[in-house]
Amino acid sequence: MNQIVAHQQKFFQTNATKNVAFRIEQLKKLELALKENEQLLNEAIFSDFKKSAFDNYTTELGIIYSEINTACKKLHTWSKTKKVTTNFLNFPGRSYIIPEPLGVTLIIGAWNYPYQLSISPAIAAIAAGNTVILKPSEIAAATSALLAKIINNTFDPAIFKVVEGGVSETTQLLNEKFDKIFFTGSTEVGKIIYEAAAKTLTPVTL
Repeated sequence: MNQIVAHQQKFFQTNATKNVAFRIEQLKKLELALKENEQLLNEAIFSDFKKSAFDNYTTELGIIYSEINTACKKLHTWSKTKKVTTNFLNFPGRSYIIPEPLGVTLIIGAWNYPYQLSISPAIAAIAAGNTVILKPSEIAAATSALLAKIINNTFDPAIFKVVEGGVSETTQLLNEKFDKIFFTGSTEVGKIIYEAAAKTLTPVTL
């Protein structure tokens, strides 16, 4: 785990992800990979949940495609430096909000919407210029294995990497230093993740 994280940290420090065109390229690559494998994605989620292709599109893939489309359209605006009012104490200075990526992010996905709740945070993280390590839920075994195959065959692991496993692998990941953690799941597990993140003052979205 530490080698995977270190590899992404090294890549992030090159500042390649600060380029908006690079981010859009990664998002479009993700969309294409998912669309090319839609039949397999349908079969995997049917295996795990008996979910139909229609349900898979309306509650999972369609939402993912919409989020990618929105991010690609608005990313130039989102990433622009914005001038804001300077308070009296800091005159004659000028003030700006400069959007900056955080670094290496960890996403711990949920079992009940295994595509949407894993990929949507990844879209946000990539759009913001971060690298991503995704740990899908081991409960949805078929979808987890397929996500790992698709993403790991599509992306440079320095940018986007899927790590499969259960409690042991998640614990190993939480022992690493991340710059942001996303988690969707139970309150009980959320407390464990928040406690681990607190040790390194890592911001968390639960």
